[in-house]
Amino acid sequence: MVSRREFVQALPMGALSLAAAGTPWTPVRAAAPPPKAVPSDRIVSLRGDSLFTKPGEYPAKLARVVGDGKGVVDLYLAEGAVAALEAKFAALLGKEDAAFMPTGTMANQIAIRLLSGDRSRVLLQKESHVYRDEADAVAVMSSINPVPVEGGASDALYEGIAAAFAQSAEKPYPVDVGAVSIESPVRRLDGAAVSQETVAKIGALARSKGAGTHLDGARLLLMYGSKDFDVKRYCAPFDSVYVSLYKYLGAPFGAVLAGSKDFVAKARQARHVFGGAIFHGWMAAAVAEETLDGFGERWSRVRAAGEKLLDLLAATPGIAVRRVPNGTNIAFLTLDEHVANGLKERLAKIDVVTGDVIDGGLPLTFNETILRKPVEVIARAFAPSTSA
Repeated sequence: MVSRREFVQALPMGALSLAAAGTPWTPVRAAAPPPKAVPSDRIVSLRGDSLFTKPGEYPAKLARVVGDGKGVVDLYLAEGAVAALEAKFAALLGKEDAAFMPTGTMANQIAIRLLSGDRSRVLLQKESHVYRDEADAVAVMSSINPVPVEGGASDALYEGIAAAFAQSAEKPYPVDVGAVSIESPVRRLDGAAVSQETVAKIGALARSKGAGTHLDGARLLLMYGSKDFDVKRYCAPFDSVYVSLYKYLGAPFGAVLAGSKDFVAKARQARHVFGGAIFHGWMAAAVAEETLDGFGERWSRVRAAGEKLLDLLAATPGIAVRRVPNGTNIAFLTLDEHVANGLKERLAKIDVVTGDVIDGGLPLTFNETILRKPVEVIARAFAPSTSA
């Protein structure tokens, strides 16, 4: 016979708490096992610029990239994978040299500081990352006055820059412009890019005024696949070019700043002054370098697949498509209620994820994951009356 003490000690703690609350105790059924996670290399993600990597998968990815590690490790961003990546980017962008930077903000700030010299004004788009998202760093860190101009990513940007130069030169108190900083593609304009003709005209104007030119090209390589795009030709009007390593090249952090040998040497020194000479950058540089190989060809396929998907969706009842003028990899859908209802569930069945539908609107952002599945299959899942 079981004593009362033995009976109480054998009870689950949850049953004791329920009994204390005066609730009859009943056995708790085991919860159903969670659905099996979809491997990340099967997911088509129509949001974000990059390939999705789960945190737990990153160490294995890094180990595969670096192999036995010989010749990979840098020391304070010198030698190893960092030097290899710098050389590859300099050649890609058509510049003499390039320097690894821990962040894109640091790359932008150092470039503007060096190009401006003792001149106190920089011209930039009012939507630009430097003006909107870098906490007034050019004024705080370098005592340079940012002058926002109209024009965005359109051809009217040249007129905006020309007007700002003219205003700065007005007497009796003219102010010298030290640099022009252009962001392209522009994040706050849904990835719209400034045309080759416009950047060439702005570059010529800046040279005639004795001002330097900087390209905030964080998402520059997303222009692959657009009509007549050539990365070296696009970068030629600029004295310095910054490209992000983590937005779509798979690195956990980092940026590259390219320019002449003299400019990059000064940029490395400024990087140290700004506190950016981190002990190691190889874990970012090695992954970015591997992803960079063949990126232009792959991204051209991404662009083509995205355009084909948009054409198919535009032909689907209940879906309207809006493309971004001079856009790169972002488009917008307007969905009627019939299409919007249950859309995420239909897409989940074929391992496709998107953002949320808000007031009938759905942004789509294309990246390399779109190459994992025929776009016809994706388009069919948007239509509620058919099965993918």
